[in-house]
Amino acid sequence: MFPIVVGLNYKTAPVEIRERVSVHHSQMVSCLQKLRIYPGIEGVVLLSTCNRFEIYAVSTDVDKGIDSIKNFLMELAKDKSGQINKYFYTYTLYPAVKHLFRVVSGLDSMVLGESQILGQVAKAYELSCTAEVTNKVINVTFQKALAVGKKVRTETYIDQFSTSISYTAVELAKQKTGSFQGKKILILGTGEMSVLTMKHLVAQGASTVIVSNRSFERAKEFAAQCQGHAVPFADLNYCLEEADLIFSATASKDFIITAELLKQAMKNREQDSLLLIDIAVPRDIDPEVKDIQGVSLYDIDDLRGVVDSHQSAREVAAIEAEKIISKEMDLFKSWHNSLSVLPTIAALQQRGEEIKNTLLDQTMPKLEGLSPKQEKAIRSLANSIVKNFLHNPITTLKKVSNTPHGHLYTEIIQTSFALDVNEERAE
Repeated sequence: MFPIVVGLNYKTAPVEIRERVSVHHSQMVSCLQKLRIYPGIEGVVLLSTCNRFEIYAVSTDVDKGIDSIKNFLMELAKDKSGQINKYFYTYTLYPAVKHLFRVVSGLDSMVLGESQILGQVAKAYELSCTAEVTNKVINVTFQKALAVGKKVRTETYIDQFSTSISYTAVELAKQKTGSFQGKKILILGTGEMSVLTMKHLVAQGASTVIVSNRSFERAKEFAAQCQGHAVPFADLNYCLEEADLIFSATASKDFIITAELLKQAMKNREQDSLLLIDIAVPRDIDPEVKDIQGVSLYDIDDLRGVVDSHQSAREVAAIEAEKIISKEMDLFKSWHNSLSVLPTIAALQQRGEEIKNTLLDQTMPKLEGLSPKQEKAIRSLANSIVKNFLHNPITTLKKVSNTPHGHLYTEIIQTSFALDVNEERAE
């Protein structure tokens, strides 16, 4: 079983491309189950965040598995021409596992050491378990990755610094406005991103926070946490006329704030300027609002340029995190190689026994008049022949199991002896 990852992230694809392959949480299970039946896919996990969309899979045929994932992504993006392919990156075998370890540790995030990604990976894996699309290799890989993510945070303290997309969005707003004192701030959405945004805003001195969500009850519960007030989604146009600053992070598939809606609101505003920060993927705010007089819009990709005071401390922690990942990769390689080596040795020994027994059953009836002692000697000789013949292949398999050529040698043995090896049974 070979681990594979195919995906795109903030480094390879802009937000307008990433949102084309986003999947609403309500469709995630059916999406996973559909992907699982593609050719070459033995187990799968789909990681979807605002900054990345990655499909982790295991396959006995790497090329077939990669093709299936790319076909699935092109279908998801409604891209018949295959243009989206240029935004994908692909990792196989151990580079795929190392990539996951780095992702879950926050080392591949836009904000180095991001704190949310560990929980996001855990939820993605849990969802795959619920959808019953995992297998032994996927299970061990993700359980190990989550343990690595926790170990990195425990031993490097990389998560003791404020590190999240929400925190960075608030930092960007602070850089643009100078202060939140006296500002009317509107938050759209009540999910985890919005909750974190609200907490950072309050910590930075925000006092007037308005919350709006399609579910008014959830908006009221959320607003109560920050002593703000909730407004029905239907009254959004009035909020746009009053707010100085807007953060949006809903799970909507369509624009919440359109250019037409904001144009009308700007006509009725007393304030000259309005700052909007859209941290949703797909985006909540029509990018055309940038053309409206007095409006400043920043999306999630614009957060890349925000530098905070904790950056240097996280970079030092990241060096130690890489060392931890390197050691954990050595342990993973040993386990993964054993998946194919140990069952191959068992299958090789079984094949030797089958050949020996078949030939003995054919030969012994032809040797009439043998004494029990002579029959025992013949059977002992047959055992010795098989044991000696298999000694070198088995010894070599054990020696190369933890080398880069281990899988190649194992496959050669399996093919040469026509072995039927079930790696899923390996412990």
